[in-house]
Amino acid sequence: MIVRLAEERDFPGFLGLAAQVEHWFGPMVEDAGFHDAVREHIRRSTALVATPEQEPLGGPRGGLLFGAEAPVYHVHWLVVSRQARASGVGRELMRDATRRWVRGPADIEVVTFGAGHPGASASGARVFYERLGFTPAETVAPGPEGGPRQLFRRAVG
Repeated sequence: MIVRLAEERDFPGFLGLAAQVEHWFGPMVEDAGFHDAVREHIRRSTALVATPEQEPLGGPRGGLLFGAEAPVYHVHWLVVSRQARASGVGRELMRDATRRWVRGPADIEVVTFGAGHPGASASGARVFYERLGFTPAETVAPGPEGGPRQLFRRAVG
């Protein structure tokens, strides 16, 4: 697997990943705001994509949009394709983002599913972030689909 900076040619792949998780996160594929956010991250070189060593016909295995502003960095969006979940893709995306952009001392924050959200266990997101050293913090506003959300935070030395 290769993790690299996303390019404009990867935009359709981000939409393909978004389509796989809209049932948890709410509409994104047809949302102009989401399109703008992806393109802006690509333009600023703060978007990563994970692909097999041979560029796939089926699209990327994962994508990440990152807020690279110290001292509090933000994972704006991280999705791993259905077929690649639990294979280390998300971990590699986070490892690359941290290596590439994070300078400590700092915090990395991500908003993910609250404990009561149906996607909390089905997606594995909460466990994923906890395994990376994030700890649950305060609750935040519900997601666009109305489900509970929670901030997770990790200190970086």
